[in-house]
Amino acid sequence: MSNWINTALFGVYPYVCLTVLLLGSLVRFDYGAYTWKSDSSQLLRRGRLRLGSNLFHYGVLTVIIGHFVGFLIPDVLISWLINPAQHELLAMAVGGVAGFIAIIGLSILIHRRLTDPRIRQNSRAWDIAIVFMLWSQLALGLLTVPVSAMHMNSALFMQLVGYVKGIVTFRPDVAQLLVGTPLIFRMHIFLGFTIFLASPFTRMIHIWSAPVWYLGRRGYQIVRTRRRVQGRQP
Repeated sequence: MSNWINTALFGVYPYVCLTVLLLGSLVRFDYGAYTWKSDSSQLLRRGRLRLGSNLFHYGVLTVIIGHFVGFLIPDVLISWLINPAQHELLAMAVGGVAGFIAIIGLSILIHRRLTDPRIRQNSRAWDIAIVFMLWSQLALGLLTVPVSAMHMNSALFMQLVGYVKGIVTFRPDVAQLLVGTPLIFRMHIFLGFTIFLASPFTRMIHIWSAPVWYLGRRGYQIVRTRRRVQGRQP
């Protein structure tokens, strides 16, 4: 029975989540294009938004990129650059720092959303649910760092790397790779896929439209103000 549950949670559920993420995003783009946005609350109140948003986005983007690079880079390339122990230590250091920055930023944003009456009144249930899911995911990720520090022989780390690559390559027995791993890692993986599952139905959909080109743009943004310039008529 436990083997069946493990297979359902970590062998079947991930593909259900990824399928819903892709198909749900396409359907929403086609039928709900005007809802494809981040629903920023900047117009309601700007206080603490910039600090919290910058900390969260820079931190979480580093975490996401680190996960993709760290877990999906070919083994041949990794072994040519660093050994497994160094790979694990690098993942713990970069992920730990970036995750800590992200969770501080998200905590600021959550406090702002829940304590500001105007923002709270204009927040939907899913807006609050998704930020708490993200906060919990970041917290679980940070809690995996000290657990990983107790398994510095790289066996556990390579087991997790093998699982992620097994999901991508459709390995039939991929769920068996998580048998015996600490519960905190399985909770982190399960919640991560659950966030994928919920993304097409929440404001998280805007991650597909992330303006990465903005960081390298050459032009300047022209902003017109309505404030009266001294010495001139409005």
